[in-house]
Amino acid sequence: MPFIKAVDCRILELCRSNHLSINGLANKAGMPPSTVASILNEKSRNPGELTIFKICIGFGISMEQFYASKLFDVENIDLEKVHKD
Repeated sequence: MPFIKAVDCRILELCRSNHLSINGLANKAGMPPSTVASILNEKSRNPGELTIFKICIGFGISMEQFYASKLFDVENIDLEKVHKD
């Protein structure tokens, strides 16, 4: 899967496990809901580290915990798509 899709899936996974809506996450992260929605809708194809950091704050986790998912294992990321985008 493309890297951005792995980010989308991880955000949704964490929202479910934390019983948070997208708006709830955005509020906790101190960002507009449209920013989170643009990542999930893949309009933002390369969210910056600061954006991911704020999302992590919203979940109350570190960036290390965010990326500590099999979704980000090398064999799960489509490197062809990463290099073309």
